[in-house]
Amino acid sequence: MGSYATTRREFIRDSARGAASLALCGFSGCSKRSTKKPPNIVIFLCDDLGYGDLGSFGHPTIKTSHVDQLCREGQKWTNFYAAASVCTPSRAALLTGRLPIRSGMCSDKRGVLTPASTGGLPETEITIASALKTKGYATACIGKWHLGHLPHYLPASHGFDYYYGIPYSNDHDRIVGNKPKAILSPKIEYWNVPLMRNEEIIERPADQRTITKRYTQEAVKFLGERSGEPFFLYFSHSFPHIPLFASDDFKGRSLRGRYGDVVEEIDWSVGQIIKTLKERRMADNTLVVFTSDNGPWLLHEEQGGSAGLLRGGKADTFEGGMRVPTIFWWPGRIEPGVVMGIGCTMDLFTTSLRLAGVPVPNDRIIDGMDLSPTLFGAETSPREIMLYYRGERLYAVRKGSFKAHFITQPSYVPDPVITEHDPPLLYNLDHDPSEKYDVAAKHPDVVADIKKEVRKHLENLVPGENQLMKGPPWVFKPSPDVIGPE
Repeated sequence: MGSYATTRREFIRDSARGAASLALCGFSGCSKRSTKKPPNIVIFLCDDLGYGDLGSFGHPTIKTSHVDQLCREGQKWTNFYAAASVCTPSRAALLTGRLPIRSGMCSDKRGVLTPASTGGLPETEITIASALKTKGYATACIGKWHLGHLPHYLPASHGFDYYYGIPYSNDHDRIVGNKPKAILSPKIEYWNVPLMRNEEIIERPADQRTITKRYTQEAVKFLGERSGEPFFLYFSHSFPHIPLFASDDFKGRSLRGRYGDVVEEIDWSVGQIIKTLKERRMADNTLVVFTSDNGPWLLHEEQGGSAGLLRGGKADTFEGGMRVPTIFWWPGRIEPGVVMGIGCTMDLFTTSLRLAGVPVPNDRIIDGMDLSPTLFGAETSPREIMLYYRGERLYAVRKGSFKAHFITQPSYVPDPVITEHDPPLLYNLDHDPSEKYDVAAKHPDVVADIKKEVRKHLENLVPGENQLMKGPPWVFKPSPDVIGPE
């Protein structure tokens, strides 16, 4: 992998040398910003939250007043995507700004890392946290990691000063021998997932009934310890991934049932962080992003979420699997409004580095784009193309208004049928976000243009060493009525 040979250590060294001279250009496209102090950055990442699960994105019975206020005061992005439709590859892409196939963080045979995995995010990858460290940022990861649970893959090895959370999904340590539907049970004894502080397991099983509150307390504590240096808080909630747990204060509170209880507690958590930023007079210099790692887990019916009017959900490449509710908030900097241009979680890497005055790595392909000119109202979104990978294969491509499906496959069903389409299915997402009406016959020129983009992408693609297939097969084998887990 010669083109990716630069290590994180070399990047930090070179970035430190050049950071001062790049401080001004780091704020290009942001005429309203002062260049005296780099901004703080907070990213809220939910797990399996669907496009239609927030009040501000159309849900009629889930109350999300704090997130909805962020939406009113900030920018609502209606065409924003996760880079993958399941956890591990999506999270790798967000933190590195790179398609997960470039770092080996996706697989056709194993969707995510498991407790049996011996792979993880490679040491050579540069994360938002490790890049911002070169500019003096304090960094914390609170919540779910899922990029490798062995010590050399944990957050401390990827630029985070502090970690408090679970190393993989909250259903991955199901107690062997429990009845099949235990995966949906709110009984804590069915699960043995560890809670970690830095590299130490401090509780096992993690009490998931109170975990959202404890994540929030740790995040508030991290903010309270800041004394002037810029910070990056990556707050990665475990929920609303199943199994669903809510604290006593939120249990039975939502008209949407247990799923709604969990989402409303996440909303409360967001409110606590925003309240702390305001009380400590940090809000005016803090970019806050709220988003999700992929679409809703529709298999679990009422215990899964909703993609609203979008087709599909978690683990597939229809819109519901990868288009996610996303909000950008920065008081006095970001003008309230709705952005209909395309964006992706990979863009958070490049945008964060540009705002902080850190050079974007030039020794590897970075797929993320700088959204700051759009955030500050100067330009439309620079992203025109969205690639929809499932595992190691490119299933679909969006360019502008049109999306072509070259391969389709249902998610989480026994023996799923993989269908290749020639010509591809073509949808105009501006007219038809539910992907109901194939218009390929009407637009052969669009199909030809998207095929050209596919060829260009694949010609330059160098996959990384597969990390998800390292280690023995996982012993958990779901019964036919419980396909998963993710």
